[in-house]
Amino acid sequence: MARIWKISEGAALAVHAVVLLAAAGERILTTGEMARRLEASEAHLNKVLQRLAKGGLVKGSRGPRGGFRLNRPADEITLLTVYELIEGPIESGACAFGVPVCGGKRCVLGGLMETMANQAREYLGQTRVSEMADIFSGINRECVAGPGQGKRPRAGRPRSL
Repeated sequence: MARIWKISEGAALAVHAVVLLAAAGERILTTGEMARRLEASEAHLNKVLQRLAKGGLVKGSRGPRGGFRLNRPADEITLLTVYELIEGPIESGACAFGVPVCGGKRCVLGGLMETMANQAREYLGQTRVSEMADIFSGINRECVAGPGQGKRPRAGRPRSL
């Protein structure tokens, strides 16, 4: 079944990873721990985390005790900040068909695309990462499962929030 509004895998990983880091508090999480928890590709997650680090949202450290943590308090980061760091600003009224065949006179979907963009921007902008952290309760137990003890990471989409 088709989705009306589709979020890229990179943006979904970014949002999930930042919420996961918020749940971890001051604890540093490795990319491997996060990939296992999110059931995501470690390589793709690492690329996303590097973009988040470049944007100042997370801080990475190298070495045997290396990993990632939030670089700002979770209650200061909105989901919109994370999303737009990966995807750029949410476009208002972007054509669902990619090419506006209507010539911009009157959309066949009415104001649906504009409404959805505004509602998405409003929700993401009002939702703080700290408000979502309870989704990953039990993180200390679940993220540290050794090899063969947890679910095997799979490529594809992370679990839904």
